[in-house]
Amino acid sequence: MADTKKAKKTTETKVNENKFAVIKIAGSQLKVSEGKEYEVKKLEGKKGDKLEITDVLLISDGENTTLGTPVIEGAKVVLEITSQKKGEKVEGFKFSAKARYRKHFGARELVTKVLVKKI
Repeated sequence: MADTKKAKKTTETKVNENKFAVIKIAGSQLKVSEGKEYEVKKLEGKKGDKLEITDVLLISDGENTTLGTPVIEGAKVVLEITSQKKGEKVEGFKFSAKARYRKHFGARELVTKVLVKKI
């Protein structure tokens, strides 16, 4: 019984867990939460650089939701670049039956890992 009470106390203290925002970054929309890390298409900058994204489309704190038309004026999300690297390899193969046509190709996209500091 004591263990369940402790578990309930820990879930009650995480009030800020429901806070999230939807931002427009690197040509796509991304749902972000504070303190989490995300991989996006390559952004300009080096490790440790801070970025301020002003293209905030939606902000929610669990109770109140603000929706932009198309963006929310005065809202910003602060990101920190944690690494620049290559993503997973994507391979493809073209094949044409009875024509002796075979084409193999592959590529690795450049990605940036970002950490959400503040919404």
